[in-house]
Amino acid sequence: MRAGSTTVRRSALLATVLALVAGAALAASLPRKAPTSSTALSASERKAAERRLTELGYWAGPVDGTWDEASRHALVAFQKLEGRPATGRLTRTEWQALLAAERPAPRESRYAHLEVDLARQVLLLVDDEGRVANVLPISSGSGKPFYEKRWGHGVAVTPCGRFTVYRKHTGWHESLLGMMHNPMYLVGGIAIHGSQDVPPRPASHGCIRIPMFASQRLTRMVPLDTPVWVYGCPEVEEVIKALADIPQ
Repeated sequence: MRAGSTTVRRSALLATVLALVAGAALAASLPRKAPTSSTALSASERKAAERRLTELGYWAGPVDGTWDEASRHALVAFQKLEGRPATGRLTRTEWQALLAAERPAPRESRYAHLEVDLARQVLLLVDDEGRVANVLPISSGSGKPFYEKRWGHGVAVTPCGRFTVYRKHTGWHESLLGMMHNPMYLVGGIAIHGSQDVPPRPASHGCIRIPMFASQRLTRMVPLDTPVWVYGCPEVEEVIKALADIPQ
């Protein structure tokens, strides 16, 4: 009986193994399901997305597969320029949009300069060859009336026009309206500066906020007297309305 029982058990075990092998072979032969828009991206795909953002000119930081502050802000800048919701979330849909996108072009390409597009809330660093070298998201003047104790009443407007960087400070600088990191002044007290708060919408008193990771380096990349073209201002009627809302 024992010999017979052992033989039966061995036969059953062998049948189980053969069934598992056959099942694995069948599974391998079946076509894999294509990833859907809700399928999470793999680490290699996140790294490829960072590389693609860099190829397109967006300031994405190290290409290491870690979706950090620089990666998120780069995607926000891309989404703004492409007219997509500025979420900063890397989904499969956004990844497909990156693959289909082209490098942004500046409005002027004859010389090295900065362009600030207020309508789309981005800053473009244009190199000597007239190519967009880096794109950053910004947050400019909200267009709303405000009151600050050391300033008084005002309207948070970022002026449009052609300026140059006429003065710079290194590190943190306290202005009448708040703290600025590595400010580069364009006109009066209006500056491009680093901030720990750069929402995807206009929210400043009038300055042009950029993310902190970029503020560390941008001031070294932009010398004094660099031309800056600020365009995309709101309609005059909106400014007039905001001025009318200031208490007399």
